[in-house]
Amino acid sequence: MTVGDMQTGTGNPPDVLDGPFSTRQLLRIDEALRLADQGTGLVFSVYVGGLDEPVREHAERLHRQLAEPDRSVLIAVSPNQRQLEVVTGRHARKRIPDTYARLAALSMVAAFGGGDLAGGIINGLDQLASHAGRA
Repeated sequence: MTVGDMQTGTGNPPDVLDGPFSTRQLLRIDEALRLADQGTGLVFSVYVGGLDEPVREHAERLHRQLAEPDRSVLIAVSPNQRQLEVVTGRHARKRIPDTYARLAALSMVAAFGGGDLAGGIINGLDQLASHAGRA
């Protein structure tokens, strides 16, 4: 599921609208996810919320729960904890080595520090997809 998926038939707005993003920001993140997926053949996901300690292990557990973890890239962000983890699956790591994931993470952290959570995620997705290249 991407961040822009909507609940249907409940008569209530989706829970994601209670989060840190405006509707416009959610749409922009969803578009960045779609472009990254289509452009690379990998599966990109974003998690924004609390992460249990140890943070890396929690992010890896979330990654393993994805439909295709070997082909997946997870960006896990906990703004309140000031934590960011980028987790790549076995196949994805061949195309996005840890060095490139760290560079994208540094860029995201810089944007987050400037108060731009959505922009940081979007730029990070773009950088990771650019490093991965076409399938």
